[in-house]
Amino acid sequence: MAEHTDDAAGDAGSDDVSGAPAPAPRHTEGSATEAAQPARPERDRPWVMRTYAGHSSAAASNALYRRNLAKGQTGLSVAFDLPTQTGYDPDHPLARGEVGKVGVPISHIGDMRALFDQIPLASMNTSMTINATAMWLLAMYQVAAQEQAEAAGEDPAAAVRALAGTTQNDIIKEYLSRGTYVFAPEPSLRLITDMIAYTVAEIPKWNPINICSYHLQEAGATPVQEIAYSMSTAIAVLDAVRDSGQVPQERFGEVVARISFFVNAGVRFVEEMCKMRAFVQLWDEVTRERYGVQDAKQRRFRYGVQVNSLGLTEAQPENNIQRIVLEMLAVTLSKDARARAVQLPAWNEALGLPRPWDQQWSLRMQQVLAFESDLLEYDDLFAGSTVVEAKVAELVEGARAEMARVAELGGAVPAVESGYMKSALVASHALRRARIEAGEDIVVGVNRFETTEPNPLTADLDTAIQTVDHDVEVKAAEAVRRWRDERDADPARRDRAQAAIARLQDDARSGTNLMAASIEAARAEVTTGEWAQALRDVFGEFRAPTGVSGSVSGGGPGSAELREVREQVRLTGEELGEKLRVLVAKPGLDGHSNGAEQVAVRARDAGFEVVYQGIRLTPEQIVAAAVAEDVHLVGISILSGSHMALVPEILEGLRAAGAGDVPVIVGGIIPDSDARALKALGVAEVFTPKDFGLTDIMGRFVQIIREARDLPVATPAPV
Repeated sequence: MAEHTDDAAGDAGSDDVSGAPAPAPRHTEGSATEAAQPARPERDRPWVMRTYAGHSSAAASNALYRRNLAKGQTGLSVAFDLPTQTGYDPDHPLARGEVGKVGVPISHIGDMRALFDQIPLASMNTSMTINATAMWLLAMYQVAAQEQAEAAGEDPAAAVRALAGTTQNDIIKEYLSRGTYVFAPEPSLRLITDMIAYTVAEIPKWNPINICSYHLQEAGATPVQEIAYSMSTAIAVLDAVRDSGQVPQERFGEVVARISFFVNAGVRFVEEMCKMRAFVQLWDEVTRERYGVQDAKQRRFRYGVQVNSLGLTEAQPENNIQRIVLEMLAVTLSKDARARAVQLPAWNEALGLPRPWDQQWSLRMQQVLAFESDLLEYDDLFAGSTVVEAKVAELVEGARAEMARVAELGGAVPAVESGYMKSALVASHALRRARIEAGEDIVVGVNRFETTEPNPLTADLDTAIQTVDHDVEVKAAEAVRRWRDERDADPARRDRAQAAIARLQDDARSGTNLMAASIEAARAEVTTGEWAQALRDVFGEFRAPTGVSGSVSGGGPGSAELREVREQVRLTGEELGEKLRVLVAKPGLDGHSNGAEQVAVRARDAGFEVVYQGIRLTPEQIVAAAVAEDVHLVGISILSGSHMALVPEILEGLRAAGAGDVPVIVGGIIPDSDARALKALGVAEVFTPKDFGLTDIMGRFVQIIREARDLPVATPAPV
C-alpha cells in the first residue's frame, strides 16, 4: 500500500475541502427524489499539492510562496539555486552567473528567516530539493522554526518535533544525474546517516531522505532501471544507518517508516501506474525480508511525485498541458499506489523559467482532478486486473534481476564508483533518443504532426517566461559580504562563528554526528560557503564518472544519416590533415549533464574525437582544454540560465589565448532573444530542445568547422 510522503500532510486541507461528505437532506414533499440526488460515497483526502518554486532572493520567493498558499496550495516545495546546492556563497567565482537562476539563494540563517517570514513552519509541510548541503539547510530550517516559536511565546522544542516535510538528500542519484554532489560517496553517506539518526530521534515527522527515481528517468532510465537503482540506493542508505550503530535495532522500523521516495511519471501512464504498484510490492518485500520490519504501516511505500519534465517540448509547447495531465493520472488513478504529494511542472518549462501564472495553471490541474472529479470516492480501480497484474509482475521480475546485478558489484555505491550505473543510463538515454529520431517513438509536434497554427501563448517569447533581474547576483554577493563583515566586526560573534567551524571540522574527523555542530553553525551566523568549505577541507571533493566512454550509441552503424555524417567528418579531417576534435563542455554549476553526454556519444559515433571532462568547469578550464587539445569546435551545454554570463567569458578567453578562430556553439534552454545576443557576440550556432535530431546536429558541426577553416560547404541539411 502506498502512503503519503509526509505524515502531517493530512492536516493540510481546510475544513471546506476535507473530503467529508455532506449529509444528504431528507426527502420532503416537492424535493428531489433519491434517484435525482444519489448518495455520494465518502471521499479520500486529497494529496498534498505543491509547486516547485524559488528564485532571485529569499524575499521574492517568500512572496511567491504566500501567494501560492493563498491559491490553495497545501505544501511548499523549495527550489534552491545552484550555489546553495553545491555549497558556495554568491560571491564565490564558481557562483558566477548561477545566483538566483534555478532557485533561491540561501546563504545564512538570515536568508532562511526571510524565506519563511509569516509562514508558520510548525504547521507547514515543506519539501526541500537539496542534497549535498541538505544537513546545512535542515539545520537552518530547524533554527528558524525555533526562533518563530520563541517569538510567539511557544515551546521551541515542541515546534521542532512538529516539523513535517522532506529533505531530498539522495546523493547517489546526484552522481548519476543532477550533478550537485560535493563529497565522495563515503562521507556523503555519513552525512545522510547522521541526518536520519538525528531526525528519527528529534524531528519524528520529518522525512530525512527522498530516494529519487525522478532524476534517474530524466537521465534515461527505463522503468526497470528506475525501480532497481532506487531500491539499490535505499538498501545502501538503510545498511549504512544500521551499520553506524546510531539507531538501536528495536527502533529500526522507525527509520524505515521515514524513508520516502520521489518518483517520476512519464506520458506512458499505464506503464507508469504499473511501475508504482511494482515499487509498492518490492519495498514491502525488501523492508520485511532484509530488515525484519514487522509493522505493516512502517513498511508502506511513501512517495511524492513530480511528473516528467524530460518529455516537455519546446515545439508546440501547448501540447505539454495534456502530457502533464496524463502523467498526473499515472500516480493518482490507482488508490493502492497513489502519490500523497504531487507537484506538476508548467507547460513552458522547455522555454525557460515558468511565471507565477503558469505555476497556478499546474496547481489548478491538481485541484480540478481532486475536487471536481469523483476519483477520490472509489477504492482501487485496477484491483484484480489481469493486464495490470501481468505488467507489474514483469516489472518486478526485471527489477529484481537488475538489483541482483548491482548487488554483485557490491551495491549502489560501488556501482556508481565503477561507472556501471552511469554508463547504463547514458546507453538507455541514447536508445531513447534514437527511437525518437527514427520516428519509432512519436512525439506530437516534434517528429509527427508538426504543422501548426500560430500559438498565442508564445507570440511574444520574451514575455512567455519568467525573467530574473540582472542585478540579483550583484545584490546577493554584496549582501553575503556585508553579513560576514558585520558578523566579524563584533569580536564575540566572530569568535562564535570561528569556534562553530572548528567544532564542525573536529566532529567530521572524529565521527561524531554532525547535526549538532551544524545547528550551532547556523546559530553562529556561519554562511553556506563556510559550512561547506569546512567539510571540503576534511572530506575533500569528488568527480563522478561521466558514463560516456562505456556507453553505446543509439545511432547504430546501419543508420544511413549517421554513415553520411561520418563520411563528411572523415573527408574534412583528410582535407585538414588531422582527425576532427570536438570539446563538449559544461561550465558553471549546472550538473544536468544528460544532453551533453548524448552529444558527446553521438559525436564520437559520428567519427569525431571527443573531449568531455564532465561537469562544473570554469571558463578558464574550458579555454585551457580547447587550447591544449587543439580542438576544431567547442560545444557548450548550459541548462541553468547562466549562458549570458559564462559564454561571453569563454569567447573572450579563447580570443586572449589565440584561439578566437575556434567556433563555439551553445546548447540549452535559451530564449530567442538570448540566442540572437549570443550569435551577435560570435557564437556560431545555438541549439535548443526543439533541435532533437542529434545526427543532424553532428552534420551541422561539420559545416561550422568547414566554414571556420574556409573550406567549401555543401548546402546544409535542415536541423
